[in-house]
Amino acid sequence: MGKNKLQKFADMEGYSNVFQYPFARLRSEGGFPMKGRWAEFFGNNNDIVLELGCGKGEYTVGLASIYPDKNFIGIDIKGARMWTGAKQSNIDGMRNVAFLRTDIELIDSFFEKGEVSEIWITFPDPQMKKVRKRLTSTRFMALYQNILKENGIVHLKTDSPFLYTYTTLMVRQNGYKELVNTDNLYASGIADKILSIRTYYESQWIERGMNIKYIKFELSHRDSFTEPTEEIEEDTYRSYNRRNNNTK
Repeated sequence: MGKNKLQKFADMEGYSNVFQYPFARLRSEGGFPMKGRWAEFFGNNNDIVLELGCGKGEYTVGLASIYPDKNFIGIDIKGARMWTGAKQSNIDGMRNVAFLRTDIELIDSFFEKGEVSEIWITFPDPQMKKVRKRLTSTRFMALYQNILKENGIVHLKTDSPFLYTYTTLMVRQNGYKELVNTDNLYASGIADKILSIRTYYESQWIERGMNIKYIKFELSHRDSFTEPTEEIEEDTYRSYNRRNNNTK
């Protein structure tokens, strides 16, 4: 690990709004002490909004700036990336921002049922070969409903035609209420100040002429789920650019 990364990890240990709980620590400490107590950390009972796979945290910090009456938590396992948003929010004295370094698969170890109001999923790896790792798969819907309020909101922004098509099918086949669905966000006329927050990674795709897709839906609770079975054309551009542009 380079000195720069080591310094970033050291910095984050001193940030009061950063919680670093990879699986090993979660297991060794017998759980996360803030589960169900995030209102105590923020000092209010305002809605809690998560950004999953937050990368550098641009969306987390951007949303928190727009909505000071909500609390925002960026989640990612990559601490060196997260450092950017954590540092900025500390410099700016933002009291409604926190960052959690852990695996998204463990998310229901950190929040009680109904503790979260909204989830943002911004430019995740589409995981075309691994349904179980796809952040909009029914496996993750089951995890999300464990922490979301009834009819909590899920947002997806993606450059991937594959993930956009898959998620649209998943939403419709499971009967979720679809609030917004567009395959060309910035030509749709709905790109308000929230949707116009751009991550570093998103800006790269826009520069390459990719359309940005956006889906917003209500996650009503289910006892069973239906995975899409349709064959979906895979993205042809993904592997090369993922390897060379692997940060948000």
